[in-house]
Amino acid sequence: MKLLFLTQYYPPETGAPQNRLHSLALNLIKVGFEVEVLTAMPNYPKMEIFPEYRGIKEMEETIDGVRVVRSSIYVTKDKGVAKRLMNYFSFVWTSMRSYKRLSEADYVLCESPPLFLGISALYLARKLKAKMIFNVSDLWPESAEELDIVSNKFFLGLAYKLEAYLYKKSFLVTGQTQGIVADINKRFPKVPTMWLPNGIDKDVYSFEDIETDWLEEYGIQGKRLYMYAGIIGHAQGLDVIIKAKQWLMSNEPEIASGLEFVMIGDGPEKDRLEELDKELETKIVFIPNTPKQKVMRMIKNASGYIVPLKKLNLFLGAIPSKIFDPLALGIPVLLGVDGEARNIFIEQGKGGLFYEPENHEALAKAIVQLENDKHLAKKLGQQGKEYVEQNFDRKNIAMSFKDRVQTLDS
Repeated sequence: MKLLFLTQYYPPETGAPQNRLHSLALNLIKVGFEVEVLTAMPNYPKMEIFPEYRGIKEMEETIDGVRVVRSSIYVTKDKGVAKRLMNYFSFVWTSMRSYKRLSEADYVLCESPPLFLGISALYLARKLKAKMIFNVSDLWPESAEELDIVSNKFFLGLAYKLEAYLYKKSFLVTGQTQGIVADINKRFPKVPTMWLPNGIDKDVYSFEDIETDWLEEYGIQGKRLYMYAGIIGHAQGLDVIIKAKQWLMSNEPEIASGLEFVMIGDGPEKDRLEELDKELETKIVFIPNTPKQKVMRMIKNASGYIVPLKKLNLFLGAIPSKIFDPLALGIPVLLGVDGEARNIFIEQGKGGLFYEPENHEALAKAIVQLENDKHLAKKLGQQGKEYVEQNFDRKNIAMSFKDRVQTLDS
């Protein structure tokens, strides 16, 4: 079985979709697929083409044994809707032009968002005589409308029509969460679907060495660390971390004096959060975007890992990808995401503590609970590790995907 991944995001970029898709590709190869990737020139999250790829319109490379075909993309730091659409549609266009450089394929798996890449996926599937699999990691345009990123009713109407058209044209629609799958099933009951969750590669977390040089570099050696690593964007509501530290400084000064809060990553909200940090004098440690392997070794130093999202009904069906690394490393999570993620990882997996999304006092009190009960913190870490190893092994997920595809094809 030959499968083409079509995605705007892929390593050497770092980030949740990049890591998830590359791991999925490697695990699909292990269970019998031949995999090729069509993607853009790497530019995320700084929206700058990586230096070694600049000035190149098309190229091929091999990453961990996977053939990767790249085409050009328009990038800009402008956050306006028009410029963002130019970014998306530029890759739609150049990816369609790349079909002659691709190998034969039985399936084209398209990663969404961006939703518009589905246009290219349909074109490529037709050219390659392949079946389209549409992988939905975030419901779009629903999320863009609820987050008020897009408010133009005419444009939203077109986007909803495109979404429906792509689902109906798909051989299979996969969703990253059960909530996404349930939403699609409700609106499009005739569309074949499957839950294709994120997960872990157990061998990736078997390292013994831990990154410690950075502790001295930032002057935080000997401190108990509460960390966040990932995109510093609008949906995460990261103000909650800064305000939680401020609350601890005012209400639990003895505990606060032994803690440091660390945010690793870049994104559109970083400048504003750094200003808020200065205003509140909370002295959060901000670290630029860092390769995943190093971040995992940094996380291993943490006493707790914070997973926040804004308090929106949209996120009741969300499972943030960043939750898997700390759990697999045995670090308890402080989860500010209600709904599906809370049910799976807190209620079932018992891998951490839940706090009400965007409630900084609730987050601060959860941290106090971990600080005052080290036995609980250790137990939560152990339980979370065991749970994700048993239920979210990516090789098993890849095998389930293969079985679903073969069943539909038979």
